[in-house]
Amino acid sequence: MVADEAPKAELWNVGKVLRWTTEYFATHGIDSPRLTAEILLAHGLGISRLDLYLRLDQPLNSEERDVYRKAIRRRIQREPVAYITGERSFWTLDLETGPEALIPRPDTETLVEEALKCLPRDRACRILDLGTGTGCIALALAAERPLSRVFAVDLSFAACRLALKNVRNAGLSDRVFVVTGSWCAALGPAAFFDLVVSNPPYIPTAHIGALAPEVRDHEPPLALDGGPDGLAAYRALALEVRHVLRPGGDLVLEIGYDQCRAVSDLLRETGFYEVLFCIKDLGGQDRVLVARRM
Repeated sequence: MVADEAPKAELWNVGKVLRWTTEYFATHGIDSPRLTAEILLAHGLGISRLDLYLRLDQPLNSEERDVYRKAIRRRIQREPVAYITGERSFWTLDLETGPEALIPRPDTETLVEEALKCLPRDRACRILDLGTGTGCIALALAAERPLSRVFAVDLSFAACRLALKNVRNAGLSDRVFVVTGSWCAALGPAAFFDLVVSNPPYIPTAHIGALAPEVRDHEPPLALDGGPDGLAAYRALALEVRHVLRPGGDLVLEIGYDQCRAVSDLLRETGFYEVLFCIKDLGGQDRVLVARRM
């Protein structure tokens, strides 16, 4: 069965099409088939998932059916839901998403939680987010610390353009500044920060092919590939961040589940950082490393 073999037009009410799509996704190995069907249909109709249950008997017109079929085809091709809908919730934010940048993930909220612990509420701080992507980390920190300013850097011009949209949508253009460039080289020589955060690419090159097709085939390689051992970005950050992070300032990094020791060693070897601790995510895996500039 393919998407074009969906129920006939006279049967296409919300309840029946949800049941059909759930079964169709399940037989094609799509994760969370019912939830996926609901998200895509609600998005196509411009309503909330709750509203779907208030309209189970509502028929779909031909235009709505066509929009939904296209979404089903894209998901069957393993395109991520967040790219199909063009949006993703992160922290307290609703963000635009697209193939220009990595999709924000719940694990990265662990980084935001730890970074906020480093930022006083009653003092203006300067924050640097390296490899900002959608801008999710920068915006979450700016939203929670209204006295602070955040500089969001990404090598990808397309990612920066997407981040800038999210900055404007969040109404934070006066405090979040998007810069295109390579790590700290994108900044002026007199730039100093109280906190530096980053979710850099950290997957070893040889492991990319084993990722889920949603990630491997659709998310940007620049945001995934961490080099032969997955540590290339951390080597660059260990050397560059020391020039822009003030003494006593904190460096908060997202890391792979098995990289805490290796990244800690890289930072210590520079002689400029005290590694404080690693934090586990909700799945019990090491996810965030916190270090302090000496």
